[in-house]
Amino acid sequence: QQQQQQQHLQQKQQQAPVDYRGAVDEKLSALRAEGRYRVFFEIERQVGAYPKARKHDVRHAPDQLDDVTVWCNNDYLGMGQHPKVLAAMTEALHSCGAGAGGTRNISGTSHYHTLLEMELADLHSKSGALLFSSGYVANEATITTIANLLPGCELYSDSLNHASLIEGIRHSRAPKHIFRHNDVVHLEQLLAQSDPNTPKMIIFESVYSMDGDIAPIKEICDVAEKYNALTFIDEVHAVGLYGARGGGVCEQRDLDDRITFVSGTLGKAFGVSGGYVAGDALFMDAIRSFASGFIFTTALPPSVAAGALASVRHLKGSQTERTQHQAKAAELKRRLQELGMPVLLSDSHIVPLMIGDPVLCKAASDMLLREHGVYAQPINYPTVPRGTERLRFTPTPLHTEEMVAHLVASLQRVWKELDIQYDMRVLEQHQRQLHPPLTAVDKAQQEQQQEQEA
Repeated sequence: QQQQQQQHLQQKQQQAPVDYRGAVDEKLSALRAEGRYRVFFEIERQVGAYPKARKHDVRHAPDQLDDVTVWCNNDYLGMGQHPKVLAAMTEALHSCGAGAGGTRNISGTSHYHTLLEMELADLHSKSGALLFSSGYVANEATITTIANLLPGCELYSDSLNHASLIEGIRHSRAPKHIFRHNDVVHLEQLLAQSDPNTPKMIIFESVYSMDGDIAPIKEICDVAEKYNALTFIDEVHAVGLYGARGGGVCEQRDLDDRITFVSGTLGKAFGVSGGYVAGDALFMDAIRSFASGFIFTTALPPSVAAGALASVRHLKGSQTERTQHQAKAAELKRRLQELGMPVLLSDSHIVPLMIGDPVLCKAASDMLLREHGVYAQPINYPTVPRGTERLRFTPTPLHTEEMVAHLVASLQRVWKELDIQYDMRVLEQHQRQLHPPLTAVDKAQQEQQQEQEA
């Protein structure tokens, strides 16, 4: 038996070693073949000139600088260069230094962190708020922690939820139920099958960042209250942009008091970095005490917290940026629609232009950048479902009329040169699917109408 074991060991040693690099390279090659390989463009934003930027390529052309106009940035209002934000960050940097120096528990909580959390709680009419290193971590950590603190908790998730929400659900290991996108009727069907005494939480977004549609928040809250479920809404693409003080769609629709948890980011409309969650102070204390994603990470630098604080305070009192932002988004949609281009007419500031093919999408993006100085990153799977590849434009108040005209003209040339064809019937169907009927009666009527049309 010992001799057999030695022979077996010798045979294993004679086998070829595992080709680790080859296995990984095979996966990357598959991404390239599918047109889904992601290329990072080196962008140097310019204070005072945004959305203009300089494009670098230190690996292939270190001495070359190209001027580009950025059309895909999530600094929606240009607050990343606002004088109040820069002044606050500079002052905090000189007074507190570069980093926080530790976790929030171990010397990392500065006066700026405390003030910012108080400001965010007030923004959402909640009694508490908690800062995180990013919106992704805020979502993942909060959902995982709350689900684990409530024995037997069931999670109900919109089918188009962001990856951070999905990861929070997955890591919680709680029973999950996925309802069709924005389909309140389907959500209620799932809830009706559950044990009335089981804790439940409904997880969804306000503005869905790829299609730009807005959730039926009131109707979801109605169902949540009927079945005694908590609600968790991701307002990452809405805070700063909607509502009288920039509190998001919930504030705009006077629904703040009906939401249990709201998550947001400081890195989009507020123009800085970091994420947060707001809610009842008791729940915030529990997340602070149990969430690994909060406990075991270095706190945001005080200068970042100070900049975010200045941005939140400014947008609480100013409607100018929001008004101009909505006007610019509406203008771009109108001009693209007038040209018969496949623009998804979203409910929000997001302007998706459908292509439906990953290779063409990448080619269009490359041509826009190379020949027209327009930077719009291609959006492919897994960010969006296969067959719905697109360019996603995010107009800001700082995009001028000339920039809009140049973008539209450039898109016309690229569409013609690449011979991009998109079935407008598919676009119309996509548009309808984003807004399913809100009641069972409406759904039955819609199905009957579709049968008659067929």
